[in-house]
Amino acid sequence: MVSGFESIQLATIVLIVVAGFSAGWVDAVVGGGGLLQLPALLLVPGITPVQALATNKMGSIFGTTTSAVTYYGRVRPDLGTAVPMAAIALAGSFGGALLATRLPAEVFKPIIVVALVAVALFTALKPDAGHLTELRHDGRTHYVVACAIGAVIGFYDGLIGPGTGSFLVIALVSAMGYAFLEASAKAKIVNMATNAGALIFFLPHGSLLWGVGLLLGAANMAGGYLGARTAVKQGSKFVRVVFLVVVSALIVKLAFDVWQENFA
Repeated sequence: MVSGFESIQLATIVLIVVAGFSAGWVDAVVGGGGLLQLPALLLVPGITPVQALATNKMGSIFGTTTSAVTYYGRVRPDLGTAVPMAAIALAGSFGGALLATRLPAEVFKPIIVVALVAVALFTALKPDAGHLTELRHDGRTHYVVACAIGAVIGFYDGLIGPGTGSFLVIALVSAMGYAFLEASAKAKIVNMATNAGALIFFLPHGSLLWGVGLLLGAANMAGGYLGARTAVKQGSKFVRVVFLVVVSALIVKLAFDVWQENFA
């Protein structure tokens, strides 16, 4: 069992804790905490990309579980929708993680940038979207759409990862008609399952840095608890603003990656 602390410096440990706490807060509100967590993990001496991805999932599952429980106690999201959606997403995430070992993420990044730009434009140009829950589907169609969202975004999380929570939130708002706050509450339950699906794949491969992952998880839990409480207190308008900031950051980061990988 590898802890990850064998040659790590104190300054890097502090950075990981700060990144984990900040990522937990951002993830609890709108998702996208991997933007902060993954770069910090890549500073660990000798870490491989697969180890960074696996350890990131381990830390994240602590944060998403904490924020999901916090949201449930205060928002009471509909578990009849969230649980089957999460189950499908877990399977999708496992499949995505399996494919991630065979296909480079760079193949998909340009598509993700375009999707994120569309998401940002939709949110910015429709200021009333997500203020109130006005469901667009009922009966069987409601559950079919929810499970389709879970399958697609779960697969994406296992394959690439950044922005999973943000994609879940905007899909629940735009395709299903939930308010931003309730969408965030459901997204945390689903995101918890996608993290679990990827972890189930990575565990047998010995890719986890257990010590770093547990430290990251503790920081994530603290940030996730505070972020969920902040989102509940401030409401959907606050969540929408943070969502736009995080999605904009994702666009810049992934667009820069695409430029570096193809043109630099």
